[in-house]
Amino acid sequence: VQLQASGGGLVQAGGSLRPSCSVSGRTLRTSTISWFRQAPGKERDFVAGARGPTGHTLYGDSVKGRFTISKDNAQNTVYLQMKSLKPEDTAVYYCTLGVNLILSSIRQGEHYAYWGQGTLVTVSS
Repeated sequence: VQLQASGGGLVQAGGSLRPSCSVSGRTLRTSTISWFRQAPGKERDFVAGARGPTGHTLYGDSVKGRFTISKDNAQNTVYLQMKSLKPEDTAVYYCTLGVNLILSSIRQGEHYAYWGQGTLVTVSS
């Protein structure tokens, strides 16, 4: 299983970005796919997740209402629409895939089996 993240970049505060993560080797239809982020000197944080096959979505408190996770099952790709970006959103964003995750495990990175290489998002003030 491989995950390839792209679409990060530099944006001014208040702007938008839409990173994507292409998955090969396992279908998103039956997998949980999530985004985590890690800022320099900080712990990794859960950003957003989408369960398969229900498609139920969850968000971290700091991004709720600003970020939206979506899946294109036909393309086996997941997107993270980020709006109203803040300097504190600056981090490396990682997509990750988990199998047979229960709801209470989705926010915890240690339950995920596969990780992408990360894409850097920098928000300037």
